[in-house]
Amino acid sequence: MKAPDHPVPSGDRRIGRLLIAALAALPGVTVDLACHLRSRDPSGDKAARFAALGARAADLLVRRYERDPARRPDLWFTYHLYYKAPDWIGPRIAAALGIPYVVAEASVSPKRAEGPFAANHAAVMAALGQAAASLNLNPRDGTVLRRALPGLRQVPLAPFVDLPPYRRAADARKAHRHHLAETLALPMDRPWLLAVGMMRAGDKEASFRLLAEALAPLADRPWRLLIVGDGPARPAVNAAFAPLADRVHWLGAWDEAALPPLYAACDWLVWPAINEAIGMALLEAQAAGLPVVAGDAGAIPAIIRAGETGLLAPVGDAVAFRAAVAEALDRPGAPLRAAALAVTAAYHGLPAASAQLETVLRDLGVR
Repeated sequence: MKAPDHPVPSGDRRIGRLLIAALAALPGVTVDLACHLRSRDPSGDKAARFAALGARAADLLVRRYERDPARRPDLWFTYHLYYKAPDWIGPRIAAALGIPYVVAEASVSPKRAEGPFAANHAAVMAALGQAAASLNLNPRDGTVLRRALPGLRQVPLAPFVDLPPYRRAADARKAHRHHLAETLALPMDRPWLLAVGMMRAGDKEASFRLLAEALAPLADRPWRLLIVGDGPARPAVNAAFAPLADRVHWLGAWDEAALPPLYAACDWLVWPAINEAIGMALLEAQAAGLPVVAGDAGAIPAIIRAGETGLLAPVGDAVAFRAAVAEALDRPGAPLRAAALAVTAAYHGLPAASAQLETVLRDLGVR
């Protein structure tokens, strides 16, 4: 997947950076980004090529560590391996150095054991068979992993963010809302809905399309929709929202650091989350006190407490999603904002993640 220092933002890059931050926050822990090889194979026909590249990179790294023992790692950590992006490097290095191999957000798809992704699937299974621990950010992945690899040690790790910027934004909600109202000429007395997502073909475009379909029959309600995002599917997304043009404010792509005040200023984040694995924007929204209406996908039920910090709808069901948005528009927001802040502070902050990682490192004998 994308390296944490990749220039293009994504949820995957975001989680990678947060994992590094959570590890680096531990006293005496240094995180070294060892390799930038991106092994994503969307068609399944590059397994042999990536296997060779990975073996070469692994051998080079092992020789480097042998020449410079001070850089020799105590543990190898790999994030997000699955049938389109196996880890061709980590298992080889961990075996050569005799160090623990740990993975985070790994998943398996048994149906990929045959067909064009068979070699990739086999590589993922082999890597997980070697893993000393698998950190699960998505409980649904854990269920499949237990069936496929009953001996794999799984450690739940709640999705998390660095909370202070979001809490500061929540504390200044009124000021941020007044500023945004002036900047975008938004009516202060109407609900502001927010959608945040990359505009690319596939699931993201499908989520935007379903959102437009769900909102169209609610045009008699006094809401405004703010959309953050950009990408190659922007024309298709624009076309989907054309019937709601007077209700939609296009904000373009925003840097992650600029989003907390926007989250805090709005009333609901609305995102259908088609095939979403984690939903980092949903967690970031709640960290700023913004309740969420989302599709019930991936780890989202572990982030959103239905009825308490947000509302969930069956994935891909525009009618159900519309009903959830309609319910949200009728609910007072203050109790949900307070609950969202409390839940994220208790379970989804960087300190909680660091504490969990500290336990894993101690159990593996590297602390």
